[in-house]
Amino acid sequence: MASYDRPRAGGSPRPLETGDTWWYAAVAGEAAGSFSTRVRTRTRRGCLGAVLLLTVVYAGLVLTATGRRWGDAAMTGRRADTAAVTVLREHPSLAGATTLSLVLGGVLLLAVGLIRKRYALTGIAAGAVVTALALTGLLQRYAPRPRLADTAGLMSTGFPSAQTTLALGIAFGLALVAPYRLRDLAVGAGTLWALAVGSYTVAAGQHRPGDVIAAALVVLAVHCGLLALRARKGKVRPGGRRGPGLPGLPATVPLALLAAAGLGAGLWLLGDTLSLPATAPYDPAELRLAHRCGQALAAGVVAAAGLVLLGLLRRVDLDGAPAPYRLGGPFVEAAGVPRDGELVGPFTEDLDHEIS
Repeated sequence: MASYDRPRAGGSPRPLETGDTWWYAAVAGEAAGSFSTRVRTRTRRGCLGAVLLLTVVYAGLVLTATGRRWGDAAMTGRRADTAAVTVLREHPSLAGATTLSLVLGGVLLLAVGLIRKRYALTGIAAGAVVTALALTGLLQRYAPRPRLADTAGLMSTGFPSAQTTLALGIAFGLALVAPYRLRDLAVGAGTLWALAVGSYTVAAGQHRPGDVIAAALVVLAVHCGLLALRARKGKVRPGGRRGPGLPGLPATVPLALLAAAGLGAGLWLLGDTLSLPATAPYDPAELRLAHRCGQALAAGVVAAAGLVLLGLLRRVDLDGAPAPYRLGGPFVEAAGVPRDGELVGPFTEDLDHEIS
């Protein structure tokens, strides 16, 4: 492309360097190997992976007798776990605080987006939360499950957990509305809060550990699919380095430790807890072990979901126009690129020029 091609009106506001060209954003987004294509590919794979894992969790913990027995044992074992019983007995206000935190989290998500005047991104983030909640409600109501008599007072529905879906949806929505430099901190802190909400629902007997795990996978699949659609439309651009301070470390490091410890301990204990007898009575120690195993697995999956989202968005800026397509080679390097105010070639001062 000749060096006198000028940017059309509304083009890139930054100074152009050698190797840049001014193609339409759609051309840049669809070109093989472009930045938008790479982001779309990895987020689409993340969405498909989350759906696949959700299917495995549903088949293993809902459709099989062993998985249902393990979930019931983890739910019943909360009564044998003295630590959980003590916390719930000494802090009865946790139920109200959890509900209040969900309301405040939704208000915070909307407030951040509106204060930063990112109205479209705020609507997209709210739409992602609503979509995740709608999918959760559909799975709770229509997902096939065995019709068994519930004689132990256990919940027969609740897969996935609506509370965890809402909390993690708000946390992941901050990735769209929070400033790029503070995104890791915002999403990491929000994921830690969602992890606490999920752990409380399991300890209080409102949901099984599998319900929390499924909620994390539903939210991850929805947001990965949304990001893939934005990348397909060219709504992403490369993000710069955040500098040596790395403001997200105070949240992402605890998140990584919780993911590693939770998944490691949960998988290590899972082999012992799956060998529960088919009929009661059960050993209280085995029930307590099943409860702690479920808590560890649920916490590990929620933390890992947050880390996966941050990993997929590494150096991806969702706020702003897409980057121009870069064209290299000896022809462009020899021709050079005109600076601002420099008129080169047969074109006039009217910058509304389209390349044909």
